Amino acid sequence: MGIIIAILLFSFIIIFHELGHFLLAKANGIRVDEFSLGLGPTLIGKQIGETKFSLKLLPFGGACMMGEDDADDMSEGSFNSKSVWARISVIAAGPAFNLILAWIFCVIIILSVGYRSAEISGVSEGYSAAEQGMQTGDVIKEINGRNVHIWDDVSLYTLTHPNETSLEVVYERDGEEYTAVIEPRQLEGDATPKLGVTPGEVVKPGILGAFQYGVYTVKYWINYTFDSLRMLVTGQLGIKDMSGPVGIVSAVDSVYQASAPSGIAAVILNMLNFGVLVTANLGIMNLLPIPALDGGRLVFLIIEAVRRKRVPPEKEGMVHFAGFAALMVLMVVVMFNDIVKLF
Repeated sequence: MGIIIAILLFSFIIIFHELGHFLLAKANGIRVDEFSLGLGPTLIGKQIGETKFSLKLLPFGGACMMGEDDADDMSEGSFNSKSVWARISVIAAGPAFNLILAWIFCVIIILSVGYRSAEISGVSEGYSAAEQGMQTGDVIKEINGRNVHIWDDVSLYTLTHPNETSLEVVYERDGEEYTAVIEPRQLEGDATPKLGVTPGEVVKPGILGAFQYGVYTVKYWINYTFDSLRMLVTGQLGIKDMSGPVGIVSAVDSVYQASAPSGIAAVILNMLNFGVLVTANLGIMNLLPIPALDGGRLVFLIIEAVRRKRVPPEKEGMVHFAGFAALMVLMVVVMFNDIVKLF
């Protein structure tokens, strides 16, 4: 059952991404030749107007085919006949819709179970926070210049910056802001260095508060993605720490198996949490300037907007082809690692 849920969740996220491209294409009068879910041969297809809607054999990935690679097609309604800003909006819409979906999931989660506030609920003796005068009720506002809105922001920073020996913490007390330099400390019995502060209480806001803290939670996941990429580039994480479709399905199945005994509500909430992780990552990764992805296409469109002249299609095509080949190699390596982890 967990595997089926994983496929459905992943498929929904892909559909929402492609829906962003589709809706903005239609809004700009661009012809969409095919809107598909999955990869490989077509299982089911139906022509509606100018667009063929199809379901492919392999339940991963999807496409909104707009003829963007056909540089010679300047006919009415073609992708390349439109202004550069119209094309930019269409390409950027996919990742933007991923982040919108992440926000929707976050709002549902916050309305259901709340969020953990950045207000300190306790200070432990023997740690740097107590020595620096921090108290219960203080609200953490920043850590080393990064804004803090929810407790997850605090946890993420300490998790992804394990080598930092001191943290400049800005906190609020009675409407006034103060600054303390905290040194993470590992006392006897601690598995990792700690700040010596206890996480805030869980807060369940109203609908407007859920909208606001939904944005903060999406921001947390964006930081999570960039911090993970930084750790990957700097060697703090390796290829073996990455997961592809096989690893995602396995992880969703594990979450389902752990949640199922607690009932359907627990399963739904945990799947939504996992969905936020996947869709936020997909949105950010697609905005990175990687050839063959949306971000790579945006780079060429922005260059065109600045130069007022399109990059020669054959050169752009070569860059995207090289990027696609590199991504396929990476996917094979990641998939191999995922399969090895299963045994």
